[in-house]
Amino acid sequence: MIKSLTYIFGCLLLGEIIQTFGHLSIPGSIIGMLLLTAALHFKILLLDDVKRFATILNKNMAFLFVPPGVALIQYISTIQSQLLAIVGSCVLSTIIVLIVVAFTMQKLDKTNG
Repeated sequence: MIKSLTYIFGCLLLGEIIQTFGHLSIPGSIIGMLLLTAALHFKILLLDDVKRFATILNKNMAFLFVPPGVALIQYISTIQSQLLAIVGSCVLSTIIVLIVVAFTMQKLDKTNG
């Protein structure tokens, strides 16, 4: 399990380092996740190398959402004052994604059919 934990947190650390020194606007955790995915895809790491700790993280994922949820309480007044903008942007972005996916699927279906 230590090996599994080391690989997962090593990718997270490497992502944070890349983000910090590269002055990137992408969060280091996302970069780390992409590095881990690439390492698994290109067989640099095997699934069995990370599976044990990843299973534990997955089973306890609900607990990992508690701190961000509690932190939202600090910004409740901002959220309330900007609720219309937040909901509007969520609805608009969802509609845009649906349109783009539908358009892409139509184009792909025509090329494959």
